[in-house]
Amino acid sequence: MMLSKISGARMVALPFILSLGACVSFGGKAPASMLVLTADNVVSAGTARTATAADSLVIQTPEVPRKLDTNRVPVQIDASSIAYLKDAFWADKPARLMQLLLVETVSAKSGNLVLNEVDAGGKAVRILSGSLLEFGIDAATNEAVVVYDAVKIIRGNPTEKRRFESRRPMAAVAAAPTGAALNAAANDVAAQVAAWVN
Repeated sequence: MMLSKISGARMVALPFILSLGACVSFGGKAPASMLVLTADNVVSAGTARTATAADSLVIQTPEVPRKLDTNRVPVQIDASSIAYLKDAFWADKPARLMQLLLVETVSAKSGNLVLNEVDAGGKAVRILSGSLLEFGIDAATNEAVVVYDAVKIIRGNPTEKRRFESRRPMAAVAAAPTGAALNAAANDVAAQVAAWVN
């Protein structure tokens, strides 16, 4: 008897629950496409490199300001305000995308064994860390801007710090041209960093 009452209550509640689906969203609509960074310099397939963890170069995920701790593309409107570009979403957060690009570019241009923090297991002597300060659009100049403060640490040696910057003109302030311009600027910065590290 009790079972039939519970079943009946569930049957009465079912239309109400189904009707909620029309007005309640459990997550945002997925974007039609997502932006990625593609390395201009890549390690050839089949390339093998051997070194001890201590002899490898570790590239850490860069620190970012709050405006870049998202997969949105910031647009610097003026000195004190930003907005986010409509319909433009990165496939991952900029810090992680930039780290992967740096690892690939430095590996391709240096011939060194390049690892992330986890792979090195805390034994690295050579470390590249830093801060990704800008990774978006400057509305005043209509340019894509990437600014990266790199810190080169070699244990037993003085620490070095250097700022790298690249700008690319925008064909239009929209998702596709923005992605292309930021990809070009990021690759330029990564190539500059690779030359400095080597």
